[in-house]
Amino acid sequence: MKRVLEDIQSGKFTRDWMLENKVNQTSFKATRTRNAAHPIEEVGARLRGMMPGSARTSLSTKTATSA
Repeated sequence: MKRVLEDIQSGKFTRDWMLENKVNQTSFKATRTRNAAHPIEEVGARLRGMMPGSARTSLSTKTATSA
């Protein structure tokens, strides 16, 4: 955490992020894909499905009917 704060304060984080965006976020997108494939995401999806009112379909249905 201390290293991250140092990167932010020194401007390194911003320089790295700007460079990442110049190359179409290749590293960022790869990290996102790798994280999405992690087994915890499958467990999380199942748990969210068990919680009343947390499913995306129920939210969109409530929004559409209340408008």
